[in-house]
Formats: sequence, structure tokens, C-alpha cells
Amino acid sequence: MADNIKKKSFFDRFLDLVEKSGNKLPDPVMIFISLCAIILTISCILGNLGVSAKNPANGKTVEIVNLLNAEGIAKIISKAVENFATFPPLGLVLAVMLGVGVAERTGYFETLMKYTVEKAPKKLIIPVIILVGILGNAAGDAAPIVLPPIAAMVFIKLGYHPIAGLVTAYAAALGGFSASLFIGMTDALVVSFTEPATKLVDGNVKVNAAMNYYFLCASTFVLLFVAWFVATKITIPRLGKYDPSHAEDQENVAQEQATDLEDDISPLEKKAMNFANLGILVAMIIIAILAIPEHGLLRNAKTGSLIEDSPLMNGIVFIITILFLIPGLIYGFIAGTLKSTKDFAKMMSDSMSQMGSFIVIVFFAAQMLAYFTWSNLGTYIAIKGAESLEGQNGVVLIVGILILSATINMLMGSASAKWAILAPILVPMMMLLGFHPAFTQTIYRVGDSVTNPITPMMPYLPLLLSFAQKYEKNIGLGTMIAALMPFSIGFGIFWTILVIVWYLLGIPVGPGGPIYLK
Repeated sequence: MADNIKKKSFFDRFLDLVEKSGNKLPDPVMIFISLCAIILTISCILGNLGVSAKNPANGKTVEIVNLLNAEGIAKIISKAVENFATFPPLGLVLAVMLGVGVAERTGYFETLMKYTVEKAPKKLIIPVIILVGILGNAAGDAAPIVLPPIAAMVFIKLGYHPIAGLVTAYAAALGGFSASLFIGMTDALVVSFTEPATKLVDGNVKVNAAMNYYFLCASTFVLLFVAWFVATKITIPRLGKYDPSHAEDQENVAQEQATDLEDDISPLEKKAMNFANLGILVAMIIIAILAIPEHGLLRNAKTGSLIEDSPLMNGIVFIITILFLIPGLIYGFIAGTLKSTKDFAKMMSDSMSQMGSFIVIVFFAAQMLAYFTWSNLGTYIAIKGAESLEGQNGVVLIVGILILSATINMLMGSASAKWAILAPILVPMMMLLGFHPAFTQTIYRVGDSVTNPITPMMPYLPLLLSFAQKYEKNIGLGTMIAALMPFSIGFGIFWTILVIVWYLLGIPVGPGGPIYLK
């Protein structure tokens, strides 16, 4: 009998250790409260010791600020509500979930997924979810909010564990944050910090928003296959068969699981789905009409840009919400699942009621991130970390910048905030070594992405946990991080290899983005 027992691999035992250790952590609310206390204590100690560093962005000295003095305590008390109310992901999540809630509760998602699974080869569903996650970043931060719950529903109907769907979609959206086939908001954002950093050394060197495009396109396909391999060979087998008795709402989840994907869609459901899809198409055509013309309503009125400070990008969350509401409403009225305005209001209310635990966690997460900013601890750590790379060259330097970016990403969630600090250090340093700013920016973006799925600084991790608790009511943060870690490891290894190969071959990373300065 002993011969029939499958021996766990070293990697499985490692993940078991991560899961076991992580699940010993207290509730996420208590974790954020503890982190708040730790940050305040460190700020007090280092502030009183006069610890500081020189910020190369402006030449000013960055001092650690003591937040436990009279002024700091007054700020903590007076700004608590403002920190919570202005926490960016809070409004984004709640707004998008209004549209998602209607589309889900009317049955639109259910019918659309069933139809997709019936018509598409089963083997292609997982890579499609991964690709949508990676490409979804072109629309901003909606992908890690919208895609995971949809993927969980698809996975449970395929006979897989729904948590596998959650983590696969989340890892694709956040781990592949910088990869894309499109020039998007992130490209414009990072180059806005790279350009002034470039001028510190040579004002004649030109940079542009598309200068990483070739590399990021290739990265999309590399990450697609890596995530596909991890999902099918590690995540799905590790999580095993799903037991709906572990769910908060056992009856509802069991019903989802029992639904046969091959069940025929009724003519009314198919009609409702087709009209709902037509509604999305019409809405997208209207958006295109407002965006494509040179003086389109969704462009920046002064510059004509679709990306920089345009109504399209500034209102992307509302647009996405509408794009979910439209098919949900059309489907509901035609299929008969939405019979009155009361039903409409109740669907949105029910969607919000499921966000209670997330809202509680966000309150304390917002305070923690505010303390990190006020104390200057994040800035100090970033500056000191970048300084440690001085004197390195070649592959060692590339790996060092990757590790630095990935490590700092575990402490600071905002990609723009990190690059605002690191660009004035890394770009001039690499230019003096002969490297073009486009290549330096590429290295940073890879390092900034790979640890996104597992960083506790990412405000979407509590949301993912709340989604997971629908299927596993007692699931802990350790289980989620253990399930996400293989994706971060896989992305980290293969994306780093791609950067090094690209460097050794000397291929430009994009238009106007050579490896070396001419």
C-alpha cells in the first residue's frame, strides 16, 4: 500500500509550508492593524535617531518622520476618515461591482460562459482566461476585480476547484501587469517619470510611450504559456476536487457545481444573450466614435491625447461599469430575470452586501499605506536599495534591478510612486554605463510586475480573499499566497530569462528603444 501513496515533491512540501505558516497569521484586519503599529513604532525610533537619505529626484534630504509625536498623532486622528474615503481602489471596486452584480444576477454571465464552454475546445478556456487577464490591464485596474470571480465560476463548471480559477485570473492580471499587445495607460505613466530622469544626463536622448512595445508583446505570449503551465500542472492538481460543503452558501455553490455545461441553452436565454452581446457591441461602437476622431469627446480637449488626462482614461471605471450594466439589463428584461426596477435595485444592493468584509479591511489598509507615506519609510527603503546596485554591470546589474524592483514592490503598491523614486537613480546610472533609458524602464517594469500577485501591499488581495471565502469559508491568507506563489516564481524565472536573452541579442525593446545609447 505504501508504494501506492504518491510522495510529495519538494516544491509541494514548500508550498505546504507557506500555506501552513500563512494560515497561522491572524485575520487580515488584524494583520493590517499590526502593520500600522509596526510602521508607527519604526517611524518613532528612526525619526528620533535622525535617519535620512538624499532623494536624487530633487536633491533634497528625505528624513524619516516620527508619527508618534504630538503632530503625528493629531494627523493620524484627523486624517483617518479621509484616508479611507480617498483610498483609490475602494471606489473603483464598488463602482465596478455594481455593474458586475447586475450582469451576474440576471444570469448573463451564466449563459455566456455556458455557451462559450459548449462551443470552444475545453483546452483553450484556461489560456483564454489568462490572456484576458494580461490584456485587461490596458483598461486600467479593472482586470483583477472583474476577472477572478468569472474565472471561478468557469472553473467550477469545468470540474476544477473554483479557487484555482480565482488565483489563475488574479495572477495573470497582476503578475502580467506590464505585458500587453496594446499601448496603454501604464506606458504613458512610466515614461512621464523616465523622461525627466533622462534629461539629468543628456537632454538629447528621446523617449516615448511605445519604446517598450516589442518586448512587452513578446512577454505577453511567454507569460501566457507560463501561467497556463502553472495552472494546469501545479495549481489545479494541488487544490484537487472541490467540496461545496465548505462554502458559505452551500446550496448555491452546489447548484453551480451540479449544473452540466452541456445542458442546452433555452431559445429565450440564447435570444437574451445575443441581444445583450449586441448591446455591448453598440456601446463599444459609440465609445469608438467618441474616441477615434481627432477632436473626439473622449480625447483630451487641449492635446487630443487618448491616454494622457483624457475623459476616456479618467472615466474608464465608469465606462467599464456601464459595459457590464448594459448586457445585464438587456439580458434580464428579455430572459425575464429582471422584471422591475425593484429587482434592479435589489441586484445592486445584494452585490454591495457581499463587499462588507472587503470594506472593513480597506479601512485599515488605507491607514497603513498612509502611515508608510507620511513617515517616508517607503522612500528611504527605495533610495537605499537602489544605491546598493552602484558599481554593478551586465547581467548582474539587470538581475539586481529586477530583484530591487520586485522587493520594493512588496513594500509599495503604486508602480508610479516607485518609479518616481527609482527613475532618477537608475536611469542616469544606467545611461552612464551606456544603456538606453528604454531598457532600464523595461527591467524595472518586469521586476515591478512579478511579485504583484503575492504582495500584501496590493489592495486587491483582500478582495480576492473575500471572493475565495464564498467557496471556502475558512480559507486563510496563507492558502491564497501559497496558491499564487507558483505563478510569481514562474513569471520571475522566465521573464528574467527573456530580459537577459533580449539583452544578449541586442534587440530593441520597442520603437526608439535600443538596448544601448548610440
